[in-house]
Amino acid sequence: MSLRSFSALCLGLTMAGALAGCSGGNPARDLAIAAGVTGGEPKPAPDFVSRTRRANLDYIPVGTSAPQRRYRSKTASEVGDAEADLERTRAGTTARGNQLQ
Repeated sequence: MSLRSFSALCLGLTMAGALAGCSGGNPARDLAIAAGVTGGEPKPAPDFVSRTRRANLDYIPVGTSAPQRRYRSKTASEVGDAEADLERTRAGTTARGNQLQ
C-alpha cells in the first residue's frame, strides 16, 4: 500500500468517524445493546422516586426572567447590624471557651 492510498484511507476513516458522531445516535449504547449488556429500554423509576417526584416540574422557559422574589434584600445598615450581632456572638463563645481551658 502506497503512502498516498494509506493517507486517503486514514482521511476517509477520520471523516467517517466525525460524521458518525453527528448522526444523533449513541454508539456506546448501541454497542451495549448489541452485546446484550443492556436491554435498550429504560427501566421505570423505583416506587419511592415515583411517589416523591412531582408530575409537573414547572421549569422556567429559556429567555424569560425569573419571577419576582417575595422578600427584599437587606440594606447596608441591616447587614451591618447582622455582622455586629454575629461578632458579639463569636466574642461570647470565644470567652466561654477560654474559661473552660
